[in-house]
Amino acid sequence: MARQSVKAKQAAAAADSPEAGTDPGTVQLGYLDGLLGYRLRRAQLAVFQDFIQAMRDYDLRPAQFSVLAIIKANPGLKQSRVSEALGINRANFVALLDELESRKLARRAPAPGDRRSNALFLTAKGETFLDDAFRHLQARHERRLDEALGSSEKQHLLALLGRLADLT
Repeated sequence: MARQSVKAKQAAAAADSPEAGTDPGTVQLGYLDGLLGYRLRRAQLAVFQDFIQAMRDYDLRPAQFSVLAIIKANPGLKQSRVSEALGINRANFVALLDELESRKLARRAPAPGDRRSNALFLTAKGETFLDDAFRHLQARHERRLDEALGSSEKQHLLALLGRLADLT
């Protein structure tokens, strides 16, 4: 009998709570629900997971794709400038670049006028690989994002995110 009484009290308390009517498996976010940083991070995780799934056949992670894209757009750019542009710390960047070099997608060369620095270039294989991966990415990953947001909302979100990025 006492057991039913406890269950009855718990059920009554749950019915009176602000969470009443929600799925009992749902975790309320509390303060997090209204925090932009939290929502951005959750969105980033979802987008990155979708990216990783779309690029599975290419064995390509978002940071690797970003490095290859920067190098393609800026052949000969110093290694330090690429890592700065992407916000990747030096130790992580060196390991990432080592992997791209071992896959023969990118190469280092001495930077003109600065023997201490490396200039970065895509290899012919890297150019072809990146172009193919980008087409695949647009066909799958970016299409899903377009479907989720709509084209105009996606453009608006890109503009808003650009404004936030400019805060630093």
